[in-house]
Amino acid sequence: MSKLRHIAVIVEDPETSAKFFEEAFDMKRAGTARRGIYMSDGIFNVALLKKEGDEKLGLYHFGMWVDDLDQAEKKVVEAGGKYLAGRPTSPNSFYEAKYMSPTGLVFDLTHKGWAGAVKDVELAKQPASAK
Repeated sequence: MSKLRHIAVIVEDPETSAKFFEEAFDMKRAGTARRGIYMSDGIFNVALLKKEGDEKLGLYHFGMWVDDLDQAEKKVVEAGGKYLAGRPTSPNSFYEAKYMSPTGLVFDLTHKGWAGAVKDVELAKQPASAK
């Protein structure tokens, strides 16, 4: 099953936004993006991305963590979605493939996940010896 584990938000100032997420929501910094900062609550990754050009502030896209990228892409296309761009480029890459729904929503699919996110919450709660 696919898991919603990523949201990207366009902001004016990623650093100011990151401090707010730290103070207001107790989120932790999980890394840096090309144009922003990744935040995490330990399960979910939120990318705070600096506004470029005429982008509107707010939700940019969402991301689904899937078991098999090729199979998930097949399901998306069969459901009327289309591939836009990207593919993970290395075994350690957090980069995702971008798609668009028939109604114009842009989203990511990844089988590798995002910094600070976990796919299976129940497994993440288990002691390391039980995994």
